[in-house]
Amino acid sequence: MAVKNYRPITPTRRFLTVADFSEITKDRPEKSLLAKHANTGGRNNYGRNTNINKGGGHKRRYRIVDFRRDKVGIKGTVAAIEYDPNRTARIALVVYTDGEKRYILAPQGLSVGQVISAGPEAEIKPGNALPLKSVPLGENIHNIELKKDGGAQLVRSAGGAAQLVAKEGDYATVKLPSGETRKVSIECYASIGAVSNPDHQNVIIGKAGRSRWLNRRPHNRGVTKNPVDHPMGGGEGKSAGGRHPCSRTGLLAKGLKTRVNKRTQKFIVRRRK
Repeated sequence: MAVKNYRPITPTRRFLTVADFSEITKDRPEKSLLAKHANTGGRNNYGRNTNINKGGGHKRRYRIVDFRRDKVGIKGTVAAIEYDPNRTARIALVVYTDGEKRYILAPQGLSVGQVISAGPEAEIKPGNALPLKSVPLGENIHNIELKKDGGAQLVRSAGGAAQLVAKEGDYATVKLPSGETRKVSIECYASIGAVSNPDHQNVIIGKAGRSRWLNRRPHNRGVTKNPVDHPMGGGEGKSAGGRHPCSRTGLLAKGLKTRVNKRTQKFIVRRRK
């Protein structure tokens, strides 16, 4: 994949870049793997607006992606690499030998016609899924489970890759893209390789309208608002806010720790900061 530029025939075109989608092999999604995808518009279940910077956006259909990789021992052939509007990575349509079709996260280097599999005996190659106890040390992995049979939760966005750095007893130590190092059960499954679409971070939005297509409304700084709308608002001229930076609801915005899950604290070997 590469990033495509345009001739600057308008002010916006001067900076705007898009992905060239050269790896995409199929335009239409598989109908049997589609589901409804309702847009909340930033509202909660009471209908109250809890995120004022969401709204609009293009209509989407959700692609049902297999994060469990529980087709153990059954080989599948990659039929297509597709675009998914709900995530930054590409997805691959896999047709298994028993006739079932599933979407998986496409890793870098996966191509149409390639045979993939899952299980402890699978080969160490991009697209295959194995329990961490069967993955060699130093290998790049993605799509990692936190609980056995719970489905992958870690390293799923474009270009992401974690590294398996150690195994000791019932746990493997994994270094995540954020810099955090944590312990994961060696029975948890992970996919080999790095996630596809690594150039996603190099795409420049280029214009406000393109953000609106993505369900993002304009974002205003707190100090530009009135006191009734934000704790940092008000003042004559361009005032600095007069207090520590905070959110619209008064929650400190820089440095406040919000993690409350003490139950899993012992699995974090090194924090990301």
